[in-house]
Amino acid sequence: MADAIDAAPVRAQASGAPLMEVQDLEAWYGESHVLHGVTLDIREGEVVTLLGRNGAGKTTTLRSIMGLVPRRAGSIRHAGQELINARSDVIARAGIAYCPEERGIFASLDVTENLMLPPVVRTGGMAVSEIYELFPNLKERARSQGTKLSGGEQQMLAIGRILRTGAKLLLLDEPSEGLAPVIVQQIGRTIRELKRRGFTVLLVEQNFRFAQTVADRHYVMEHGRVVDMVRNEDLNTSMDRLHAYLGV
Repeated sequence: MADAIDAAPVRAQASGAPLMEVQDLEAWYGESHVLHGVTLDIREGEVVTLLGRNGAGKTTTLRSIMGLVPRRAGSIRHAGQELINARSDVIARAGIAYCPEERGIFASLDVTENLMLPPVVRTGGMAVSEIYELFPNLKERARSQGTKLSGGEQQMLAIGRILRTGAKLLLLDEPSEGLAPVIVQQIGRTIRELKRRGFTVLLVEQNFRFAQTVADRHYVMEHGRVVDMVRNEDLNTSMDRLHAYLGV
């Protein structure tokens, strides 16, 4: 609900050439053609969302950017470097990190061990102490196993884990999904704080009320294509279009 989500987004600081440009991106899982010419761009310091119904291709877009889809075509340029044929480890070392919807928390490891698991691939990553400042709940649960964490704590841990790597472009898949409103508010505050710290975020969301509190721009996807782009300041006047696209 709209009244369960607080605060306005940080205003865009982005300017100049895009940090990432995706052009005519196609993707397949086996014989299934999932993406059909996705085109979008993200400027440094922006928070950009992908909105759309289930099956629209949002998660596949993130996975394709990260090199996790078996077959893709088109162009993915990051800081001037073409990544369409790059391996996932090369993409990670370029400064891009992916936080999947399923979170991937290791149940047998405690919070600190989970945080320390990914390698640091670039300089400038957050120290564990900084991550604990960002997520005080995790500091309190530092020695708790992954199985003992709530859904919200697992989401915080999944985001915190990629902040150690040194990545500055974060791909977040449905971080608010299934969480209580108070935790959604905390995730929103975290995304705004990451923006203030200079991170760039591409965020998959179905809840555009939440997206409105964190993002600068919104791309709408249908059937594996980007069909519209709405600036956050125009969101309220674009509700009829969004209702038609999202079926809400």
